Amino acid sequence: MYYSVIAALALIVNLILNWEYIKAFRFKAGTKDQVEQIKLRYSHFLASINGFYIIEILWGLLYDYHDVASLFSIIYSITIFYFIFILLTMLNWTRYIVAYLYRDGSIRGKVLLYSTWIMFILGLISLLLNRFYHLLFYFDENHRYVATHGRYLIFTIVLLYYVIISVYELFIAFRTFGRKRIRYMAVAISSLIFGVSMFFQILASFFPLYIMGLMVGICVVHSYVEAGHKKEKKIQDHIASVMAQDYEAIYYFDIETGEYMEFARNPKYDSIDRSYVGKNFYHDAIVNIKHSVYPEDKEYAESFFTKEAISENIKDRRSFSFKFRVVVADTPRFFLFIYMPAGDGSHIILYEKDIEDELRAEKEISETQKRTVTFSQIAESLASNYDAIYYVVIENSNYVNFEINNIFGQLQVGQSGDEFFEESYTNIPLIIHEQDRDMVKEFLDKDKMITALETHKSYTLNYRIVVDGVVKYTRMIARKSSDGTHFIIGVENIDEEVKKEQEHLMALKTEKELARRDELTGVKNKNAYKELEESVQHNMDQGMDYLPYAIVVCDANNLKKINDTLGHVAGDEYIKASAMLLCVVFAHSPVFRVGGDEFVAFVTGSDYANRNELLEKLRSQVLENQKKGEGAVIASGMAEYDPDKDNLVSEVFERADKQMYENKQKLKEMESSG
Repeated sequence: MYYSVIAALALIVNLILNWEYIKAFRFKAGTKDQVEQIKLRYSHFLASINGFYIIEILWGLLYDYHDVASLFSIIYSITIFYFIFILLTMLNWTRYIVAYLYRDGSIRGKVLLYSTWIMFILGLISLLLNRFYHLLFYFDENHRYVATHGRYLIFTIVLLYYVIISVYELFIAFRTFGRKRIRYMAVAISSLIFGVSMFFQILASFFPLYIMGLMVGICVVHSYVEAGHKKEKKIQDHIASVMAQDYEAIYYFDIETGEYMEFARNPKYDSIDRSYVGKNFYHDAIVNIKHSVYPEDKEYAESFFTKEAISENIKDRRSFSFKFRVVVADTPRFFLFIYMPAGDGSHIILYEKDIEDELRAEKEISETQKRTVTFSQIAESLASNYDAIYYVVIENSNYVNFEINNIFGQLQVGQSGDEFFEESYTNIPLIIHEQDRDMVKEFLDKDKMITALETHKSYTLNYRIVVDGVVKYTRMIARKSSDGTHFIIGVENIDEEVKKEQEHLMALKTEKELARRDELTGVKNKNAYKELEESVQHNMDQGMDYLPYAIVVCDANNLKKINDTLGHVAGDEYIKASAMLLCVVFAHSPVFRVGGDEFVAFVTGSDYANRNELLEKLRSQVLENQKKGEGAVIASGMAEYDPDKDNLVSEVFERADKQMYENKQKLKEMESSG
């Protein structure tokens, strides 16, 4: 009876630990996805174990009555099934580790699997022959179970087989790193436990040793393999959900049948008539294009949403992107579309993102391309955009680094550490361009990052790294997780993007662009400032979370005096010197000449972060010039945009202008006193 009790307890433990896999049992996977194949093989192994436990329960209950003649045929059948399920556990365990270790379908995996099938078939043949030759067991005249020597030989071979594959699994484990090594070692140890417990079960037939071995083995697998996968999957899903906030919608569809579902959506675009789920993605996409795409872009948009076009565009690519205009609330806005393979060979993932605000600097180019719209790829997929992602605990700075292979379930765990920010500071001198090191250090200040993300959904920095002596442009984007407990920091190679932007800047050297430049100084003119002011005002009027900016208003002192005493040529040189000084100080911000001796700098990005230092640098240089009696003397005033108070760009300008006049008065007083 104790035999049945132990088997029943083992069955209960298995059901509790692995109910998720057991209830999902099916004979064949509905997809070619490798992760699903591994889960399927593991469910088969668990089913074999459960079958074995049930047989052991029946054996323990009925063998006590082996002398009852009417029960003998049942006991004999249970004994046959006992051996069959031992063979099945061995076969399905091998199928599981082959799927787990050899995801690429290598020759070694096939050899291992075929060897196990041969042993399984030989075992079944031995059971058939046992009826006549007693190779494994027999029942004596009193119906008592008796093991034969052939049984010891066969199961010693099985033990050796388990030992060999365990050693080989350990060999593979020690060639890997991190959590993967721990999982592979757990699989190897479980294999050894199964083999040893099976061998001793043969030596002591009436002790439930193999039951206990199976129970210990599945506990090891559950603790170190399956539970670890679930934890990583949870983190991966967390990262994916945070990154998905950048997109208006994400679609998942079958490339052959067109069946699809939408699992992310931005509610502010409800005015676009679009189905949430459907049976034919290609048909519904064309219908939605006809209803919502800007008329002149419809034909261009339709060319990307056929099965043939999608198959061709993603051939030998990780992703493919394009953009066109969608009418939202009667206003055309540019949207970026990216589609990429889902990794299972049968599905495509489509990302949809509103990039109107990002493209406002390219407005002039886009207007000249309305009739012949030809766009190059400007973005990679959500996953492949990033070379690395760091998942950092805000409280203690512990982190895990993920290397990106595929955003949906294919994030591979890299290194981990206890202090992300300290380690980053150590690495900055090794890889960051020397001119950008201070900027990167400031960006990676933990307190500043927390403050920045309190009011903005992301915190971004573009900088340069040096790899083998070659300068590469890189972008770092920091976000907070939805629960506010983690930083999610992505590092992205934007070298190609910067080159394309530089090419676009060259393209802007047209007559219209020249008309927006001041002929004397080369800086932007008053018309350009008005366009910028209108663009910024439009975004503020729309209630957008507009970027932080400041306006610096400047006035060149003594221009009239120079013109009157030294002539207009000297006055022109003085104006050019003033413009040059402003361009040097505010090197990363546009400078405008808005009047004869009046200038404006629109301060954003890294200049905004260092705005007070830059203004102080300008004023120090002016004081030095005034003291020496040479160089430009410029009065200046600065004001920052306050989203809680400012409704108009002109309000920021007026505050800066007022400060400029105060500074101008001080300079005059110092000049007269000197």
